[in-house]
Amino acid sequence: MEQSSFYHISGNGEIITLTGINEAINLLKSNGYIWFNFIHSTREELSVLIEPLSLHPLSIEDCTDENQVPKIEDFQNYSFIIFNALYYSNREVIADEVDIFVGSNFIITASGYSSTSQYPLSEIVPLVKRNINNVKVGPSRLAHLVIDNIVDRMGPAIEAVEDEIDTAEEEILKTPGDFDASRLTFLRRDLLSLRKNLFHEREILVRIIRNDCHFIPEKVTLHYRDIYDHISNFFEMTESNRDNVTSLMELYASMLNNKMAHDSNQTNASVRRLTLITTIFMPMTLIAGIFGMSEWTVMTGPGNMEKSYLFFAGILLVIGLANFALLKWLERKD
Repeated sequence: MEQSSFYHISGNGEIITLTGINEAINLLKSNGYIWFNFIHSTREELSVLIEPLSLHPLSIEDCTDENQVPKIEDFQNYSFIIFNALYYSNREVIADEVDIFVGSNFIITASGYSSTSQYPLSEIVPLVKRNINNVKVGPSRLAHLVIDNIVDRMGPAIEAVEDEIDTAEEEILKTPGDFDASRLTFLRRDLLSLRKNLFHEREILVRIIRNDCHFIPEKVTLHYRDIYDHISNFFEMTESNRDNVTSLMELYASMLNNKMAHDSNQTNASVRRLTLITTIFMPMTLIAGIFGMSEWTVMTGPGNMEKSYLFFAGILLVIGLANFALLKWLERKD
């Protein structure tokens, strides 16, 4: 399991790995700033920072509560940001919460609380080392790097949802009767989850680029505008996909109605054919029942049986043809 880690990022562009949280707290007044990188941490572990960093207990509580809505809050000593990393796995959108505290001389990142957590915050460390010249400016630049990485990982999730919508559309057009309509319901639910998260995350970035966040200086907000553009693009794609799913639901209902109408027409045609056959043979059966073998033999005499039965069969054939012609005439008349 991934472990929490702590770093001292100096103003000279050095990133020093610290042995533990106590050493990190002791170096808060040194040159540069401290990065507390918590992974799968408990509320008790985070509560250690309440007194030395003047953190509000409600912020710690928000960190360990799942299903939090993305938000940004300003406190006297720091700004608190909840951002959700989004993934698409097993035909489901998964929101993995990442919490960020941005102060003047520290930054706290916390993740991995969900049982389905997939965001590898530990992989940010190599990224920070590669961009040390940027993050040495201050905690706000490291926060930008984390949020930018989260947003970049959203692209595959949204593309996966779009691919699922395209696949559903092809299946509906090809075999509407075999299509599982519950997939559209699940897609709609996932898109609602995406929209909710993207909407609130966009609002977070709006506040940052408007310089409403005290611990993210104006000179740094330019970098957050690029993230805002990506979030806005993803939000518009999600809205478009929601419309597509609604259209697919209507298309599926229409295709299913057409198929049911086609099946009904085929059934009606079969019933009409059977009715036609029954109607043709009904008078023939009646005559054959009345003037059967014994009655016809008595009427014509035993010696004329061969010729009389051929004549009887001819009468039945004429009656059948006449009945058939009458029914066809009645159909054309209707």
